[in-house]
Amino acid sequence: MHIHILGICGTFMGGLAALAREAGHKVTGCDAGVYPPMSDQLRALGIDLIEGFGADQLALQPDMFVIGNVVSRVRLPDGSPKFPLMEAILDAGLPYTSGPQWLAEHVLQGRHVLAVAGTHGKTTTTSMLAWILESAGQQPGFLIGGVPLNFGVSARLGAPRRPSPGSVPQGDAPLFVIEADEYDTAFFDKRSKFVHYRPRTAVLNNLEFDHADIFDNLAAIERQFHHLVRTVPPSGRVVVNGLEESLTRVLHTGCWSEVSSFGEAVSDFSAEGDPQAFDVLHQGRKAARVEWALTGVHNQLNALAAIAAAHHVGVSPEQSATALATFQNVKRRMELRGTVNGVAVYDDFAHHPTALRTTLDGLRRSLGQGARILAVFEPRSNTMKLGAMKAQLPWALEPADLAFCHTAGLDWDAAQALAPLGVGPGLRAQTAADINTLVQQVTAAARPGDHIVCMSNGGFGGIHAKLLESLQNK
Repeated sequence: MHIHILGICGTFMGGLAALAREAGHKVTGCDAGVYPPMSDQLRALGIDLIEGFGADQLALQPDMFVIGNVVSRVRLPDGSPKFPLMEAILDAGLPYTSGPQWLAEHVLQGRHVLAVAGTHGKTTTTSMLAWILESAGQQPGFLIGGVPLNFGVSARLGAPRRPSPGSVPQGDAPLFVIEADEYDTAFFDKRSKFVHYRPRTAVLNNLEFDHADIFDNLAAIERQFHHLVRTVPPSGRVVVNGLEESLTRVLHTGCWSEVSSFGEAVSDFSAEGDPQAFDVLHQGRKAARVEWALTGVHNQLNALAAIAAAHHVGVSPEQSATALATFQNVKRRMELRGTVNGVAVYDDFAHHPTALRTTLDGLRRSLGQGARILAVFEPRSNTMKLGAMKAQLPWALEPADLAFCHTAGLDWDAAQALAPLGVGPGLRAQTAADINTLVQQVTAAARPGDHIVCMSNGGFGGIHAKLLESLQNK
């Protein structure tokens, strides 16, 4: 089959393209920004990429057009369509489908799908779970919204299932681990992506309000999570964070599968000890011990979720803990980009207030109170751009000593939102409308021993390299 992917350079669609190519399909694609690293990865796989969404791409005559959710039917100020290729597909009556639907029909069929859902920690937990299964000899397939350092790729098909030593076989269906996003599927399918995946093991990691551009309130997102729970078979398992009231409401709406909880002391899986070295308790009894490089209570909970999910497919907590000792996390998750003159610069994907808070909290726990943390962030997600959570920013940034906000593209006053921290030169928070000014502010404030955490779900204008260069020249 020849598929042509619209929006191929997105993390999900790029991973789908890699899976399709590995499965033997001919794959081409287009995007408005054909850019590294995804463009380099795809071209290395022999996938032809086209810049833009021109209608002339109909000449490729693929068997199926796979539509990413970046595509819409909006028009530009001059009245022309923003995505002329999509309009041409509709006009010609050609076959098209969404990425999640194509994946469900051509990759996930016949596999035991382990899906990881939640507002925070999806990428990290999915990567942990895939690495646990890999270490147990299962060679799982996976599609992850980032690049796990243990694998170096974001997607692969995996191999047929093989029982791991000391495990209890749970059937011979090959395993596939997928990051299960609640964002909508496509402009023609407003259901959450994850309802297409039909997992046998569903992880509900946490649930907060997010995606204010498509959801009116938390109840609307809870409804989508309930739709996911509806798709889990009776022999399946729902792994749920027992600390989350929102997830309790989701399960009370209806659940037809076995439930395994984690997080609380009374949960099936819980932890005792510091997040960097803790005992794993299974139904109140010590089952394993995790000692690893990651920090933060959030990662401890992510680990419990992955351990509980792996347990459903026959991997013991002890095997999981052994694997986590060598887990290297994901690119852009507290990734150290360099140290100059005693100042460390990190890159982190955090973009929701709770994610900002947990990232900074984890670093603070690791460093103690003696070291200074400088938080540099941009409210780039659709939710943050709308200002829906601006009131939470002072709380989110509380663990940091200083905060610096990039304000380009915002329709709300970031300085006013950060006022409780004190805003201005020499105060706890500063704002800047451009990257160069932001770099100057941070450089002027930094001193040896500081830890600078740059947080964004985008490229952040290459601020990491600019900061390292500026600090070098200070």
